[in-house]
Amino acid sequence: MRILFLLLVLICNSIASYGQSNQQYIDNFIVKENLTANGKVAIIAVDSSEVANEAINGTFKFSINGFEQTLSFHQGVGVPSHAIDGSTFAYFKHKNQNGSTGKFYFLYKKENKITPIKINGLLLLIIPAALLLLAYAFKRLLTTFVVLAIIYGYFSFSKGLSISQILESAFEVLKSFF
Repeated sequence: MRILFLLLVLICNSIASYGQSNQQYIDNFIVKENLTANGKVAIIAVDSSEVANEAINGTFKFSINGFEQTLSFHQGVGVPSHAIDGSTFAYFKHKNQNGSTGKFYFLYKKENKITPIKINGLLLLIIPAALLLLAYAFKRLLTTFVVLAIIYGYFSFSKGLSISQILESAFEVLKSFF
């Protein structure tokens, strides 16, 4: 009888522990300034309605501008180890069992405050194409568009904006439409 009772207790404990060990994964995330305002950003795991998911704990791999980092999440918040020196473009990507999620941000830094501005990758393709179309239609305004192209080139080379990140972000947006 004791052996049967002990066996029943062991089976119940193993079933309870199996039910509690559910797989954690991040489907969606947002980027905000770290609460300590130390020049770092925080990646917050959220659900589809962008409400913080505090049940996320553990380590997850993220790709930030092509560099892979392992971030430690506590109560749904992970902080990359490197501080941000100045305003820059950043592409954050996370890959899990269900697929990948990528988001493109402009991290505007003024003094010690970082303001992340989410950018739709498709707009970064449409805006220059529309400008080139307008420049073709209005040849008198060609000088204006050359100046805009120089500004775009400046951001491209000095602030970390690259064509591959723009295209990858645009494809992420197009995939979300289908």
